[in-house]
Amino acid sequence: MAFVIGTGSAALRKVIGDPFSRLKRRGRLHSDGSPGSLENESISTIIEGEIIPRLLMAHSAEPTERLKPRTSEIDPFDANRFAALPLHAEAAELLEVVQTYLDDGASVDAIYIDVIAPAARKLGELWEADECDFVDVTMGLWRLQEVMREVAVRSPPVVSAMSSPRSILISPLPGDQHSFGATMLEDIFARAGWCSEVMVEPGRGDLLKRVGEKSFDVVGLTISRDCPSAAISHIISALRSVAANPNTRVMIGGRVVNENPDLVAEVGADGTAQDASAAVQMAEVLVQNALSSIHCTR
Repeated sequence: MAFVIGTGSAALRKVIGDPFSRLKRRGRLHSDGSPGSLENESISTIIEGEIIPRLLMAHSAEPTERLKPRTSEIDPFDANRFAALPLHAEAAELLEVVQTYLDDGASVDAIYIDVIAPAARKLGELWEADECDFVDVTMGLWRLQEVMREVAVRSPPVVSAMSSPRSILISPLPGDQHSFGATMLEDIFARAGWCSEVMVEPGRGDLLKRVGEKSFDVVGLTISRDCPSAAISHIISALRSVAANPNTRVMIGGRVVNENPDLVAEVGADGTAQDASAAVQMAEVLVQNALSSIHCTR
């Protein structure tokens, strides 16, 4: 059953757990945690879809909406050094390192995007290169998730002074069980002053009902499993047809979008962004454009 969380770090606290538990329930891992038949999903694919909070695409719907890549707030050398730690260091030790970045002025967004996401990706690369085993990967991801949870608790979102906060609902595509990235995106939007919610494991009816009963400026869909573009197009059309806000804009992102940048135009979405921070900027652009369209028609 789907559930909705918002606003802020509560989403992270609700969802954090063993990222491979769903695979175990499907019998795709042996009882001792060693890999069984992973079908078409590699460990890196699971990490990209489940852990790394990115809305990825090479271009947006309109040239005027293209955004510049964000500049890293953390030295790449430090980020690379941190990426090797989760295999051996405990969560408390990782948190001490992360706290030094925060003390030096790094934002929580930078911790998520420039430190934790690359470290998660590195774990997948090490496993596929046979440099660590499956238990090592699972423990490393658990430690990273513990760090994210503690960072979220220590650094609650700053409420924006905007007179009319933007609103966004973030959700995996119905049927897509990779939801951790969506929860992190929700936290980043909350920190940017948005009124944000995330749905976890929604059914199609759950998602449509929520969009129909509450007005959202933007709906963001994360897509990490392969599915026909027609299915994505249909859900986007359905969202627009039931939306309480007739000017709701729809963004999409995730592994599938990254591998096929033309998908945004193909399925009729309004846009995407290079990463989580750029997603906030893109969402703001989409809302501004929607408001401009309303004023022009009056």
